[in-house]
Amino acid sequence: MASVVLVTDSTADIPLATREKLGIEMVPLKVNFGEESFLDNITLQPTEFYKKLVGFGKLATSSQPSPADFHEVYKRLTDAGHAVISVQLSSAMSGTYQSATIAQSMLDDGADVTVIDSKSASFGYGKIVVRAAEMAQAGAGKEEVLAEIERMRRELRLYFLVDTLEYLQKGGRIGKASAVLGSLLNIKPILSIDKEGFVYPFDKARGQKRAMSRISEVLESDLKDTPVNLTMALTPGYTDGAAEMAELLKSRLNVQEYGETEIGPVIGAHAGPGTIGLFVFPLHS
Repeated sequence: MASVVLVTDSTADIPLATREKLGIEMVPLKVNFGEESFLDNITLQPTEFYKKLVGFGKLATSSQPSPADFHEVYKRLTDAGHAVISVQLSSAMSGTYQSATIAQSMLDDGADVTVIDSKSASFGYGKIVVRAAEMAQAGAGKEEVLAEIERMRRELRLYFLVDTLEYLQKGGRIGKASAVLGSLLNIKPILSIDKEGFVYPFDKARGQKRAMSRISEVLESDLKDTPVNLTMALTPGYTDGAAEMAELLKSRLNVQEYGETEIGPVIGAHAGPGTIGLFVFPLHS
C-alpha cells in the first residue's frame, strides 16, 4: 500500500514545525505590496507582514499558485511512489483549488492524486490537514484518511472576529459609508464560512466583549457538553482580547485540546490586523 502524503497551500496557516514533523507539503500563495511580491509564509512571515501592512496605507493583494507549482510537487511525490491528498483553500475565495486540479490533470494516468476543495480558510482546514497527516503517519490508508477529512469538514465550526472594517472596505466587501459608520459605533463583525465556502456576516456586536460573548453563546448552545478541540488563530502584535476569549470559551465549552496558530499574510491581507479566528472540532473516541 502506498504511503499517503498531504499537500496543502499556505493559507491553511499550519506552523512550519508542524508541517516538518508530519511531512506536510505546502505550496505558497503570493502576497503583493504594489509591485513588490512575496511568497506567503516563506519570504514573508506573519510578524513582518503585519508591520508592513499597517505602514503600507493601501490594500495588499494576493495571487494563487500556478498549476506548474502544484505539478512539481505532485510529480515528485507520485514518482517516489506516494499517494497524494491535496487540500486547498475554498474555491469560492481563490483560484488555488483550480490550479491544483489542472496540475492533477497534467500527471500520468498512474499518478494517485486526490484534490479536495476545503470550502474553508486558515486553520479551519489547516487542522483538517494536520489530523489527516497524523493518520497517514500512523499508517492509515487513503480511503480512511479521506473519510476523516470529510467528517471534519462537515463538523467544523468556525468564526472570525474582525477588529476593524477597514480591510473589508478596501477589499470591496462592504461600502465605505458602512465602514465609517461601523467604526464610529465600534461595530465588530463576526464572520463565518457557509457550506459552499463563501464568507458571510454571521452577526455583529457593539464592542469586542459583546462579540466574544455572542460567539461563546452560539458555540455553547450548539455543542453543549461535547468534548472539542479549540484552536485560535491570531495576528502577531495584535492579540488584545485573545486570552480573554480563550478563557471564556474554555469556561463554556468542554475543551479537551487547545492550541494557537498565526493568521498568515494572505488571509491577513483581507481580514486585517487584530482578527481572531476560532476553529472548533468535536472530538470522537
